[in-house]
Amino acid sequence: MSLELAGAEWLTAAPTQAVCAMLEGAGYQALFVGGCVRNALIGAPVSDIDISTDARPDRVMELAEAAGFRVVPTGIAHGTVTVIHGGIPHEITTFRRDVETDGRRAVVAFAETVEADAHRRDFTMNALYCDARGTVIDPLGGLADLVARRLRFIDDASARIEEDYLRILRFFRFHAWYGDANAGMDADALAAIAVHLDGLAGLSAERVTSELRKLLTAPDPAPAVAAMRSTGVLARVLEGCDDRSLSLLVHIEADVGAAPDPMRRLAVLGGAPETQLRLSKAEAARLIRLRDAIGAMMDGGEMGYRMGVDMARDVLLLRAATFESPFDHSAMSAAQGGAEAEFPVRARDLMPDLQGAALGARLAELETRWIASGFSLSRAALLGA
Repeated sequence: MSLELAGAEWLTAAPTQAVCAMLEGAGYQALFVGGCVRNALIGAPVSDIDISTDARPDRVMELAEAAGFRVVPTGIAHGTVTVIHGGIPHEITTFRRDVETDGRRAVVAFAETVEADAHRRDFTMNALYCDARGTVIDPLGGLADLVARRLRFIDDASARIEEDYLRILRFFRFHAWYGDANAGMDADALAAIAVHLDGLAGLSAERVTSELRKLLTAPDPAPAVAAMRSTGVLARVLEGCDDRSLSLLVHIEADVGAAPDPMRRLAVLGGAPETQLRLSKAEAARLIRLRDAIGAMMDGGEMGYRMGVDMARDVLLLRAATFESPFDHSAMSAAQGGAEAEFPVRARDLMPDLQGAALGARLAELETRWIASGFSLSRAALLGA
């Protein structure tokens, strides 16, 4: 199969071809691997270019510098060098095999063959390689799995998980993006995951957060999250969360044309993810505000005024999913009006008669009346009250 059938423009780009020629011209292999190959085969966007080679890292650096390319030793201890040419980063890693692992980090040794390199990867669909001409190399049958949207661990699932427990979360994330939700998940993988739940405790909050963010950005993560619940994974990484409303939220999002949003989807799960994940301050604040507003006594107009139209729409989406009700389009229209409304009274209108706390209380009172009027009361009507 040729990658050109999937429209892999990145493959034929002059800078990338030059990097491959640099290695091949010196007698080494230059094989694209992982996500760039997988995504090109299914016509999905490619963001990162990873190259595997039998050249050792110091030799890669020597060749790149001689060619005038910029070189960054990003993971030299693990055989990885980033070669930047034409503004495009190419992560080049020497064929390797794991010698020792502790569930988070691995000690690696360089390998001589692509087959050895393939066996240390996580899933068969990620062990696909191709050369600079677009010829696919499939050492482990990953192409058939990719076409069937079948996610399988390479060799023994338990062994792969014990090498890096983050692969438990990666399994659900990859299934949400590349798996066939209607066909179910690999039974051996789920059984191995259920046995290794304790390994999740050793993962950093940063790594867990990154995986969950990517999972919840998938078009429909609900089946994968449901499987996380049934295997016990969800309770380990998001204690107190409940995914019962997630599927409905995804359906309603599609109906109204709302793009996937991980914070909105975290909000519908409930619990307190902001205390368990490593979110930015802005993300945590938004998550809390969304969750608190689901049951708040605030109509669409007031939400639009106080939160803005985008936040109001998210709350209305969450309310529809949580209470199993249709999306309230009339409230959405009111929110758009509220977002455009401007309170006509200013503090100076009440001064100097009122100062300090009394001034603030009177402004709040007038603003409440103005909102209740549907933003219709004029400045004169409010000040004359």
